[in-house]
Amino acid sequence: MNNDAKKLAGSKEPLVRIVKKSSATMKQKVIVRAASIVLALIIDAAFIVLVTGLNPLAVYREIFKATFETPLRFMWMLRDLVALLCIGIALAPAFKMRFWNIGAEGQVLMGGFATAICMMYLGGKLPTPLLFLTMFLTSVIAGAVWSFIPAFFKANWNTNETLFTLMMNYVAIQLVSYYTNIWRGQASSLGTINMGTKIGWFPKMFGHDFTLKIIIVAVLTVLMYVYLKYTKHGYEISVVGESEKTAKYAGINVKKVTIRTLILSGAICGLCGFIIVAGNKHTIATNTAGGNGFTAIIVAWLSKFNTFFMALIAFLLVFLEKGASQIASTYGLNEYIADIISGIILFCILGSEFFINYKLLFRHKSENKEETK
Repeated sequence: MNNDAKKLAGSKEPLVRIVKKSSATMKQKVIVRAASIVLALIIDAAFIVLVTGLNPLAVYREIFKATFETPLRFMWMLRDLVALLCIGIALAPAFKMRFWNIGAEGQVLMGGFATAICMMYLGGKLPTPLLFLTMFLTSVIAGAVWSFIPAFFKANWNTNETLFTLMMNYVAIQLVSYYTNIWRGQASSLGTINMGTKIGWFPKMFGHDFTLKIIIVAVLTVLMYVYLKYTKHGYEISVVGESEKTAKYAGINVKKVTIRTLILSGAICGLCGFIIVAGNKHTIATNTAGGNGFTAIIVAWLSKFNTFFMALIAFLLVFLEKGASQIASTYGLNEYIADIISGIILFCILGSEFFINYKLLFRHKSENKEETK
């Protein structure tokens, strides 16, 4: 009877099983990720030849030139990178706590909205240092308030934070849309704020008005790494993320940690809105965040919430985005084809995470033979 039960159990065993690995060494992770990039380049080369008939090496050269051909292009890449990186840093504490803050787009928008209001209504009325301080504080508070609302409901009534934060994005978009329509009057768009006086604009450093933006995010990268890894708050975030029951047993106030962490996350998003509006865009619109609030989810997740790894992943994503635009304009390709080329690389890199964390186990041949008897 026991043998029959074993045979029955064996017959139900799948041909392939997915098993979580205990851990992977740094060397193994590097090898898997490097292999994924090589595989992506091979797939891309085949796609380029079959669909466009172009030389893959020439296409790759154009992708490289999009970022590194001139110092100015490299600076433009850094300008876009720090916006994405800043939002990724903002999401890191929330995601590490397993609070899925999908509302970064709206939180950035509210921070930028507050900055724009200060530039329009306080520009020229306050001394420059006080104006920048006001812009900074209002943007941080606006982002923090926008994240506090879903955090409060989650902490007290266990609402679904994914849906709540996502819906807050649309509220922010409609709010900004309503006021920008009033401000622009009969014009087609709001236009550049304080274009003549440049009041509220970041001062130029090394020839660029977004250099200060790069410095701010570089400092923030270091501070967030230290905060998550070496502080008591960072430890509490880790414990809550692993298990709320364990956190409560250890005497951690889960509600307090949840609300505090989301306020921090939203505040940094608001700061990002400040540096985008004051640092390079100098206007506010519903697309001010540029979709980075969603792209940053990939940055935060792939980096495992390590801010230095975030910088590398953000660089890769911006590098691919710039490259896609470059090859589309150079070869007159459809934008979608260029996006597919960069998307294949991103897909393979994302797929490599599966093979780092899991392995495939195939049913043994001897078991297959027993089933056929």
